[in-house]
Amino acid sequence: MKNKKQNKRKESQYPNRQYYFPEQIIESFILKGKESLQMTRRAQFILSIMAGAFISFGALASVLLSSDLEKAGYFHLLSGIGFAIGYAMIFLSGSILFTEINILLPSYILHSHYSLSKKILQFWLVCYIGNFLGALFVGFLLNLSGSLDKEFYEGLLVFMEKKMQFTERGTWGWFQVLFSGILANWLIGIAAVLGTAARDVAGKILGIFLPVIIFEAGNFQHAVANMGYFSITVLEGFEYNWFQLIFYNIIPASIGNLIGGGILVSLLLSFAFKEDIDEEVLEEE
Repeated sequence: MKNKKQNKRKESQYPNRQYYFPEQIIESFILKGKESLQMTRRAQFILSIMAGAFISFGALASVLLSSDLEKAGYFHLLSGIGFAIGYAMIFLSGSILFTEINILLPSYILHSHYSLSKKILQFWLVCYIGNFLGALFVGFLLNLSGSLDKEFYEGLLVFMEKKMQFTERGTWGWFQVLFSGILANWLIGIAAVLGTAARDVAGKILGIFLPVIIFEAGNFQHAVANMGYFSITVLEGFEYNWFQLIFYNIIPASIGNLIGGGILVSLLLSFAFKEDIDEEVLEEE
């Protein structure tokens, strides 16, 4: 096992290799998780607000790029590209997204033998609230700016009706949102893996775009993305209210996102490559 690791480390010195190995990706997750926890609460909050804002821009782009398209394939492709723009802005800017830390923190907790402490739970909460506020802020600005026409809001309502269709199905609909949330952050987690694997900006963007397009086309439930879509409708009126959005969509989607990213991506990869992780990465500063 050590020889294998040494060989891969040696190969990593070669300038023509355009990607990182899976264990190096997990090491990066561990480091990012640790660095995020070590930030000041103010920095965590600011970066979380930025991530929520960028998600709203992604929601905006997904509607703008797919408007007036009748063919489903083109509609799904362009709406996926639009949303991926927002996620790429988050990933490359170092902003903190709730669904991304669902991937980073489990790897850090597992490999550092660090318990689920009050500090980690507070970070999760700060990130969640910051994402929500950032999404709302952009939504209010877009509405107050008057930049978007009636056709845009009609297209946006099509997205929201697809997101909220599960409310009509009662308790089973609540669980369907949860299962859909698992699928959503499984794909977003893979986007984080592929984005981290690439060593240049073009590769990172391409790695992000592929799973995100599938996620958007499948109408899977991403809690912060839904915050972004809903925030833009706030001043325009919509048949669903805040109670329905939060309790029948955001909460089950958030639980599903935590399972999809934290277990099906972060923990599974961490366990698979646990023996190959460089122990120096785990040293506390």
